[in-house]
Amino acid sequence: MASFEQESLNYHKARNEFEGNGKIGTLITKPCDTVAELAMAYSPGVAYPCLEIEKDISTAYDYTNKGNLVAVISDGTAVLGLGDIGHLSGKPVMEGKCVLFKAFAHVDAVDIEINTKDTEEIIKTVAAIADTFGGINLEDIAAPKCFEIEERLKEICNVPVFHDDQHGTAVITTAGLINVLEMSGKKAEELKVVVIGAGESGIACANMYKALGVKNITMLDSKGVIHTGRTDLNKQKAAYAIDTEDRTPADAARNADMILGLSGPEQITQDMVRSMADNPIIFACANPIPEIMPDLAKEVRDDLIMGTGRSDFANQVNNVLGFPFIFRGALDVRATKITENMKMAASKALAELAKEDVPDYVKKAHKRDDMSFGPDYIIPSPFDKRLLVFVSSAVAQAAVDDGVAGVTDFNVEDYKAHLQRMADNAK
Repeated sequence: MASFEQESLNYHKARNEFEGNGKIGTLITKPCDTVAELAMAYSPGVAYPCLEIEKDISTAYDYTNKGNLVAVISDGTAVLGLGDIGHLSGKPVMEGKCVLFKAFAHVDAVDIEINTKDTEEIIKTVAAIADTFGGINLEDIAAPKCFEIEERLKEICNVPVFHDDQHGTAVITTAGLINVLEMSGKKAEELKVVVIGAGESGIACANMYKALGVKNITMLDSKGVIHTGRTDLNKQKAAYAIDTEDRTPADAARNADMILGLSGPEQITQDMVRSMADNPIIFACANPIPEIMPDLAKEVRDDLIMGTGRSDFANQVNNVLGFPFIFRGALDVRATKITENMKMAASKALAELAKEDVPDYVKKAHKRDDMSFGPDYIIPSPFDKRLLVFVSSAVAQAAVDDGVAGVTDFNVEDYKAHLQRMADNAK
């Protein structure tokens, strides 16, 4: 067994008799060391907050952990690059998502693995438990059912429902695209964008690019270009069917300003890179091996801006830049939904943060001294503690602007100061 594999297995097991297996546990936030404290924590004192919530259900945010609690829910049908491995087999991943919520945005999260693949059962189950939480993070649910599950739950539930596999990559790559547009002087409405991979992430990315102003999008699935002559398209793919003679990735890449890869290794060739427009951008997000390795792409184009899903190359497209801080902002204003405007606010905040001077601790984490806004730094580092302030405040303000926030008195500058104290306290 490879050493890293064994180290990972050991990491997930208890290291001593007092430590539990897995990666998450329960933290008690109030003292329970005396008879008086026990009486308040449970009977008889606990009856009083119960009665307050009975009178006004919104006070659950005041008397329980609802306002800082997210459920990470999966059926295990699309786990990382492992596919349909079963609900319980995906539990380590869902625990890991909970770890990231807590480590990056101080959000408590609990993983829930549902033992059914039936769309109606999943919707019914999540809807029944949603009020316990401040938000629902759907995770690793296969397309196309993930689209229906999220859309219907957004209609049913009174808390934000967010399928990160759909929207996370979209938020991050949109941030990168915003900055490339600024650097190149190109306009969104003039771009030709090619999306290789028409799953949940590809559709969500294309939707956000359209919201940014992109009009010309060519999408490909495993059978080639999605065009109006095809009769095998689901509703989501059909929305991106275009009237074109292009059929292959090489056809689509000609004169493209951007290629987004959400497919697999070696889906982008050097010839495709050569055929792109001036100052092109490629986000090759397949993991662990991207659609084209950065060294191969840059070998044929010195005007290329490149990003991947890997941490060992510049411009990492990492969903941890998004979901913890999006939920942090949504929870803190008691949002009932995560709107398109909230997602775009997150993208714009990420784009702005990338222009700021990079702190020394971030450079040290990456072992790079040359980190500054430019072709090799269009997306901020996940180690930048300012993400909490930049992204969460932008999302919270967007929720207020969209009328989906439950708070009635919101001052964004006060909130930024609160977030800064939270970030400082975590150091």
